[in-house]
Amino acid sequence: MNMEYLKLPSSSNGDILHQSGIGEGEEINDDYNGGDNDRQNVEADGDGGAAFVLVSKGTWWHAGFHLTTAIVGPSILTLPYAFSCMGWTLGLVSLSVAAAVSFYSYNLMSKVLDNCEKNGRRHIRFRELASDILGSGWMFYLVVSVQTTINMGVSIGSILLGAECLQVMYSDLDPDGNLNLHHFIIMVAVVMILLSQLPSFHSLRYINSASLFLSLGYSFCVVIACIIAGYSSEAQSKDYSPTGSKIIRIFSGFKAVSMMGTAFGNGILPEIQATLAPPLTGKMLKGLCMCYGVIMATYYSVAVSGYWAFGNNVRDNILENLMPDDEGIALVPVWLLSMAVIFILLQLFAVTLVYCQVAYEILEKNSADVSMGVFSLRNLLPRLFLRSMYIIICAFIAAMLPFFGDINALVGAMGFIPLDFILPMLLYNISFRPDRASMIFVVNSLIMIIFTGVGIMGTISSVRQIVVDAKLFKLFSTTVIS
Repeated sequence: MNMEYLKLPSSSNGDILHQSGIGEGEEINDDYNGGDNDRQNVEADGDGGAAFVLVSKGTWWHAGFHLTTAIVGPSILTLPYAFSCMGWTLGLVSLSVAAAVSFYSYNLMSKVLDNCEKNGRRHIRFRELASDILGSGWMFYLVVSVQTTINMGVSIGSILLGAECLQVMYSDLDPDGNLNLHHFIIMVAVVMILLSQLPSFHSLRYINSASLFLSLGYSFCVVIACIIAGYSSEAQSKDYSPTGSKIIRIFSGFKAVSMMGTAFGNGILPEIQATLAPPLTGKMLKGLCMCYGVIMATYYSVAVSGYWAFGNNVRDNILENLMPDDEGIALVPVWLLSMAVIFILLQLFAVTLVYCQVAYEILEKNSADVSMGVFSLRNLLPRLFLRSMYIIICAFIAAMLPFFGDINALVGAMGFIPLDFILPMLLYNISFRPDRASMIFVVNSLIMIIFTGVGIMGTISSVRQIVVDAKLFKLFSTTVIS
C-alpha cells in the first residue's frame, strides 16, 4: 500500500469555519444561532453530525473536561487488581509508561489534526482523519468498527456498573427487597435516554466539569477506605508475592496491561478536538495537561492504596473488597462507601454520554435536516427515536452479558491500544515525514512495535480469561458476575 497521501487543495477560510460550525465573522456563543453564511454552508453540506453534534464552540478547559470524563472513569477501580497481576515494581513501571505514552500519543494526534487544518482540511472525525492520511478507504471502516466497539463497550459497561451501584445501595437499604439487577439497568437506561437528548457534545461541558470533581471525589473516598481497611484488625494478611505458574503470570501480566490501556484509553480525541473553536493551536495541549493533572492525583493513589490494603486478594473492582462480607462485617464506614458509590453512579452518566457522541454523530449525519433548527420537530423526533434505541440496545446487552472485569480488559486490548497507542504514531510519521534516523521516528516506531505485541498478547490473555471464567457466566444473571 502506498503510504503517502496526496495533499488536497486548500479550502478557503470560510470553508474551515463552516466545518467547525461557525460562520465567518460570527461571534462564538453558547446558543445554536449560526450566521447566514454558516447556515447556507451547513445546508449545502447536509452533514447533520457536524452541524448538530460536533459543534465547534468550546474552549481549552471545555476540552479538558471532555478528556477527563473520557479517560478518568471507574475503570481506575481495576488498577489495584492490575498491580496484583504484576507486583509492585512492574505495576508502577507499567502504570508510568502507560501514562507517559498515552499523553505523548494524544499530543501527537492533536498535532496531526492541527497540521491537517493548516493545510485546509480540518478533520472532526477519527475515521476521516485516518482514511485521509493513510490514503486507504478500508481504514475508514476499520476505525469505525474499532470506535463502535469501544463506544458500545464503554456504554454497556457504564450502564452495567451504574445498575450495580444502585443494586448495592438498594441491598443496604432493603436486604430482602424484590428488585434485581435488571430493574436497575432499566432505571439507568431511562435516565440515560433523557440525558441523551442534549443535542451536542459541547452541551455536555457543564456535566463533564462536574464529572471531573466526581472522579476526584470517589477516588479519594476509595483511597481513604483502603487505608482504613489496611490498618483494620479484621483485615486479611497481605501477600504481594507472585502466584500461579509462570505461564499464568505471563498471561495475567498482559491482561493487566490491557486493563491499564482501558484506564488510559480515549478513542475519541479527534471528536473532542472538533468541539474547540478555531484556531486550535495549543488548546488541546492545555486540555491534556488539565486531564493528566487529575490522572496523577487519582490513578497512582487508587492503585497503590488498593494493592497495599489487600495484596493478591484484591478483586477486579476494588469496591468489592471494601463492601461488607456475607456476615455483614465491614472494614470501613458504610457512609464512606455510600459516598463513593453515589459519586461513581453520577459520573457514569457523564461517561456514557461522552462515549455515545460518536454513535449519535453517525446516526444524525444523514437523518437530521440541517436546514431546520436543532430543536425543530423534524429533527427532534428522529433524534429522540434513534438515541433512545441506541441506549435500549446497550442496556439489553448489559442485562444479557453482566460480566465487567474480563470484558473491560478485552475492550482495552482490541480497541483502546490500537487507536490510542499505535495509530497516532503512524499518522504522525506519515503526516510530518520525520527523518528515519531522527529520535522521534525511532521512538514512534518502537512504541508501535511494542504496543502491537502488547495488544495481540493482551487480546489472547483476555480471551483466555473469559474462557477460564466461562463457567461462572450466566446470561441475564440478576447480579454482576466478576
